[in-house]
Amino acid sequence: MSETDKMSATEMERKLKKEEKARDKEMKRLKALEKAKLAQLQASKPKSMEEKKKKKIGKEEDNPADFIDPETPLGEMKKLSSQMPKQYNPSTVEKSWYEWWEKSEFFKADAKSSKPNFVILLPPPNVTGVLHIGHALTCAVQDTLIRWKRMSGYNALWLPGFDHAGIATQDVVDRNLRRETGKSRHDIGREEFVKQVWDWTHKYSGTIKTQLRRLGSSLDWSREVFTLDEQRSKAVTEAFVRLHKEGVIYRGDQLVNWDCFSRSARSDEEIEHIDIKGRTLKNVPGYEKPVEFGVMTSFAYPLDDGSGEFVVVATTRVETMLGDTAIAVHPDDARYKHLHGRFAVHPFNGRKLPIVLDEELVDPELGTGCVKITPAHEPKDYEVGKRHHLEAINIFSNDGRINENGGVEFAGMQRYLAREAVVEALREKGLFRGVEEKEMRIGICSRSGDVVEPMLKPQWYVNCREMGKEALDAGCNGKLEIIPKMYSADWRRWLENLHDWCISRQIWWGHRIPAWYVTLEEDKLKKFGAYVDHWVVARSEEEAREEAEVRFAGKKLLELSQDPDVLDTWFSSGLFPLSVFGWPDQTEELKGFYPSSVLETGLDILFFWVARMVMLTMKLSDGEVPFSKVYLHPMVRDAHGRKMSKSLGNGIDPLEVINGVTLAGLQSRLEKGNLDPKELVVAKEGQVKDFPNGIAECGADALRFALVSYTAQGYNINMDVQRVVSYRQWCNKLWNAVRFAMMKLGDDYTPPASVKALSPETMPFSCQWILSVLNKAVSKTVDSLNAFELSDAANTVYSWWQYQFCDVFIEAIKPCFSADDNLGRTDAQDVLWICLETGLRLLHPFMPFVTEELWQRLPSPRDCERKASIMICDYRLR
Repeated sequence: MSETDKMSATEMERKLKKEEKARDKEMKRLKALEKAKLAQLQASKPKSMEEKKKKKIGKEEDNPADFIDPETPLGEMKKLSSQMPKQYNPSTVEKSWYEWWEKSEFFKADAKSSKPNFVILLPPPNVTGVLHIGHALTCAVQDTLIRWKRMSGYNALWLPGFDHAGIATQDVVDRNLRRETGKSRHDIGREEFVKQVWDWTHKYSGTIKTQLRRLGSSLDWSREVFTLDEQRSKAVTEAFVRLHKEGVIYRGDQLVNWDCFSRSARSDEEIEHIDIKGRTLKNVPGYEKPVEFGVMTSFAYPLDDGSGEFVVVATTRVETMLGDTAIAVHPDDARYKHLHGRFAVHPFNGRKLPIVLDEELVDPELGTGCVKITPAHEPKDYEVGKRHHLEAINIFSNDGRINENGGVEFAGMQRYLAREAVVEALREKGLFRGVEEKEMRIGICSRSGDVVEPMLKPQWYVNCREMGKEALDAGCNGKLEIIPKMYSADWRRWLENLHDWCISRQIWWGHRIPAWYVTLEEDKLKKFGAYVDHWVVARSEEEAREEAEVRFAGKKLLELSQDPDVLDTWFSSGLFPLSVFGWPDQTEELKGFYPSSVLETGLDILFFWVARMVMLTMKLSDGEVPFSKVYLHPMVRDAHGRKMSKSLGNGIDPLEVINGVTLAGLQSRLEKGNLDPKELVVAKEGQVKDFPNGIAECGADALRFALVSYTAQGYNINMDVQRVVSYRQWCNKLWNAVRFAMMKLGDDYTPPASVKALSPETMPFSCQWILSVLNKAVSKTVDSLNAFELSDAANTVYSWWQYQFCDVFIEAIKPCFSADDNLGRTDAQDVLWICLETGLRLLHPFMPFVTEELWQRLPSPRDCERKASIMICDYRLR
């Protein structure tokens, strides 16, 4: 370096230090002024929300209608006035943009595009009502990812779908039917009930679509699907037929979790187990009085030889003794050596009960050392029954009443009323031995609230062993990445302990099982389903009849009856990654978009949905994983950490946060729901406590940003609406920063084509500094988004706008616009525009509405073609 260069460098350093010193001095003056203004504002701050609404802010108060053309046709680009409102108003800002985006087809993806694909499938919401705040989190996260990728040059597809949600939808419509007419679905019949469910579906799917649009979800609506539409039904039938032919789907007689209230089988994942510490009264659907749990009843079985000898057993479910077929003792228990090979007799039906030896089940140290065996109603007893070839007798009807197998004396009784009757009958026969408190665990159906009854039922099953191993291997060999990584252990644990999957559901709303039962003239038993080998699986009744005629050639077919059951909703949802693109047909969409890029969803359905998607689609697509990454977001709870539920009344509709709602409005929504009167009282009390003044209008941008920022919390998100309110206030600061900048740019200002057109070496230090930190913010945001650290990405953008651009840069360049010699004004204007334009693009995926409105107000560079919308601009520093 020459002496001249050294002197120039030294001079520049002095100049920069001088500028920095002047800037620091100005900053101190401005902060002191700001502190004084803040104190003044606090002193004049209204004491209540009502006062705040009534208080006028003089000339600063705007009429939103003055700043938007009310005649803008729906779907046309929003016409903005040249004058910016003095305050941010979310309802005004967020109006009209979505309709224009959608009409302009900015959301559409092209299956033939040469761009790299980025595909996300919206986890299909259930058509049972409206979206809750958990759905809003899903939309906020996925739309952030899809908008970012779209701006980064990808052929970005976010595909919307809706789930028919078999059991959930049927339960909701059935309850609504009972409330409005006093009738159940059984009273009006299957055909009429299904028609009503379709009406419900059309109504509430429209509500959900409105919510999705209001959240700013940039979904490709041209590809919308429904899991019960024609193409998805075709996929479900094809998958069932193929898997049955391969032996993966089979018909079997096994124990299932039976929901007596809904009269249907339930999967293990739908059961919540609760511990009962002792004698406990619990409400059970269908019973007028609470049912007693947590007690152990002891009674005696007489031996069948007339010796007068008894064996004493104990149980927490004494009503099941009507289906007992054996008594087990440990082979080494000396007390019962003399009973080996003998029989007891059932006191109500005379059935002989063999005394079997079973060391796996019986612990001589527990109870009397004798165990009653009910193979048809107890999982462990079922295994004992298989080991000792015992008869399995089902004593319950589908609605939980005692059937003819339980004996004439008790037939027709509800199971828990039969419990009392059995105890009384044992007392009369002198066989009752007493009751004591007992800790126990009961399974509760998460949907109906009924206590699950293990029941032996013929059902359709999926053999998951091979498919589960393939899904497990995909998660271990890198073909499938689970984010956050800590949930990989859950994935492995569940798939390593996988059981066969019962896919039969005894309901009316859903995909009818494509299986027909053949009744032959020669059959001794003409009862439907009596012979397992009489089932024919086919794509249609015509195809089933052709196959039946070939299989039973020479025999007379009396009847061909389709299985009345429907498939578990998770079966059709498990095919979602394939069926949405038209599988089993080889469509352009399937070739162009499958497999998708990432599956983003709540961690609570990792096993319900994600694992089943991986298993089924890998099986049906030659081992190809349906997506390479699974990103699991936390669960949303209320501000107190409680699970959001209807009974607590702490659930939040996203639109209530976006539009604002009074306490009366919140409570009105509860009253229109399906809450039990007692639950309604509790729910209303909770709302009064949490939202005494209702919820303030926050807008979609503030809600989305708050939810994305929350994703760093781990397993749960404790949702505090006040945090959303704070981001709404931040939007106002953002608005005012842009408004200030627009005034400083002036009407005649022409921006540079890009940052490359600037001369940083001659700029004021503040301009050099802000461009440097902006470049770092862009890089850090992109790195965080690539790592699915969305909270870090949001906080990086927020920090740049708040602490670097607003708090420092804007204040530092104010002297440039007030100096008489205009020193540095042009540089300040150019850098100010670069920061605004780049910063809005950086923020857009998180806050689409306000960024579009502000970006559209910015002046355009000369000789540079401007994009129609910020959402199709590049996501980088130009």
